[in-house]
Amino acid sequence: MRFNIVGAGPAGLYFAYLVKGLDRSHEVVVYEQNPPSVTWGFGVVFSDRALEFLRDDDPETCEFLTAHLERWNDITVVHDHTAIPIDGNGFGAIGRLRLLELLAERARERGVKIVYGTRVEDVEALAAADVLVGADGVNSRVRAQRQRGFGPQVEHRRNRFIWYGTTAPFDTLTLTFRLTDHGVYCAHHYRYRSDMSTFLVEVTENTWRRAGFADMDEIATIARCERVFEADLAGHAIVGNRSFWRRFPVLTNRCWSSGNVVLLGDALRTVHFSIGSGTRLAMEDAIALCKAFADHGGDVPAAFESFEARRRPTTDKLGRAARASLAWYEEMDERVALPPMAFAKSYMTRTGRVDETQLERVAPRFMAACRAADVSPGS
Repeated sequence: MRFNIVGAGPAGLYFAYLVKGLDRSHEVVVYEQNPPSVTWGFGVVFSDRALEFLRDDDPETCEFLTAHLERWNDITVVHDHTAIPIDGNGFGAIGRLRLLELLAERARERGVKIVYGTRVEDVEALAAADVLVGADGVNSRVRAQRQRGFGPQVEHRRNRFIWYGTTAPFDTLTLTFRLTDHGVYCAHHYRYRSDMSTFLVEVTENTWRRAGFADMDEIATIARCERVFEADLAGHAIVGNRSFWRRFPVLTNRCWSSGNVVLLGDALRTVHFSIGSGTRLAMEDAIALCKAFADHGGDVPAAFESFEARRRPTTDKLGRAARASLAWYEEMDERVALPPMAFAKSYMTRTGRVDETQLERVAPRFMAACRAADVSPGS
């Protein structure tokens, strides 16, 4: 079979690697519009639970990637100037570019052809293959040219965010909420190399307007964020990489396939970065689609039907959690009125997927601190 894949992100590269391993006679070609040394963003993060899922399906790749991760066992919530460690939350992170390099290396070793610097203008020409995979992100050209078949819906949410990096190293994945005269600034930050960290800044629409960001250029915006998070950056600079203020697009598709074309990863659906599952979902999509072809061989419609039936319940569940988390951040200006420990507990239970019983099991030190601070059950 011939598989054409648009997009050399985690979904596209990993599916190429897997499906080529399924049958070495498959012809697998990945088309990527950017050069191999270019990507946007900084680090990506995997929870220990995400790594467990990957280990169950592909232990070899899991062990390979784990060797390259920065690791930590806790997360930290900073309520203005009060840092609250929360145990039982293991994570690992890696630079996005490094992850793509590793996945591309493994795909090429299996005989996958990767064509960089090629913007796909005519999606229908690539659809002449047995299967065309759209793994080209939230602004997918594949999806756009088959829009009627996929039925996409996009909702841009209220908060503004901007994706930065910094040379400041951080001990854990940290959510820092700083109170200012303009409103609350939240930084999502974690190291992905010993000398680099992701540093994503999020504010509500009202805070963004009061701060005057609409009239600031890139230099002024960075300078403002550096002042707000001066204590956290400890003299380190914020680094941009095509960084600009955005609203998060919540993307869904009525159908996951159209004819012999199927979507994966962010081209298929987005989940808010606050639950750290985008890369995990992309790679799990690749696993599920490859399993569908393993089960159904060259029967493309049956493989697509199996893929969607297997994946949709899980991704719908994560989507609901992501929307709940997103809504919590949209109310963060009001939520910071809570005392620090109550605020941290509200953060940990924001998605509805973790209750107090689970917190007692996975984060006993944190829950003991909540009781010592007289944070009542259910608050």
